[in-house]
Amino acid sequence: MAYEFILAERFDGVAVITLNRPDKLNALSFPLVRELDEALTQYENDEDIKAVILTGAGERAFSAGADIHEMAGLTAEELATRQEVRGHATWHIATFAKPLIGAINGLAYGGAALLSSTLDLRIGCERTAFRFLAASYGRVNSTWSLPLLVGLPKAKELLYTGRVVAAEEAERIGLLNRIVPSAKLREAAVEMAQMIAKNDSRMVRGIKRLLHEGMGLDWQGRYDLEDEARATYLAAGHPREGFKDFLARKPVRA
Repeated sequence: MAYEFILAERFDGVAVITLNRPDKLNALSFPLVRELDEALTQYENDEDIKAVILTGAGERAFSAGADIHEMAGLTAEELATRQEVRGHATWHIATFAKPLIGAINGLAYGGAALLSSTLDLRIGCERTAFRFLAASYGRVNSTWSLPLLVGLPKAKELLYTGRVVAAEEAERIGLLNRIVPSAKLREAAVEMAQMIAKNDSRMVRGIKRLLHEGMGLDWQGRYDLEDEARATYLAAGHPREGFKDFLARKPVRA
């Protein structure tokens, strides 16, 4: 499918979606968000795709956030309708069934910081920077996603102040899983995605589901949730299948 505001590629079980408005710092216009949602739906339903990478075009930004010029030109009714589209897309990203990896190639401000905080994994580079800006322009977001990454006290600080969080701090507090040189960012994201793709995709998806459904439960509740999954939708096959490579190297002794 041809897109106007994103690029979509696929290879070896991995899909890469690039936000492609570099002249606008990949601002999240409503058409771009709609295309992103459509691409994710396609990959979610494609059994050959095991993990998806999100990144931005150009060297300056993953995304500058919402397209403020676009929003300013809308009526209140148009804005409310399109915000429903954006809200649906945000929740789709947060609950996407397969692993989502962010290759955060530059600044991720406002709505893009929110988007980043809903991904499973985030790899950054020396140009990566986050700002959770909603309070500075009379809005609210990320209160449900950011504390899960950085803890409540740090989330309060970042949401109250809207200050810049550079790459090194972002890695230290949990906003980034790792930092690599910008020239190696895509390679590192693809390598991680392909490591995931080599595993049992049913179990990877099940682990993600368990982690998400277990949020807010106590320790016993999370144990019971996993135990129930093992007896139902995550039932394992015979060890001869799961460990066949190991058994081929080291056969069972008589």
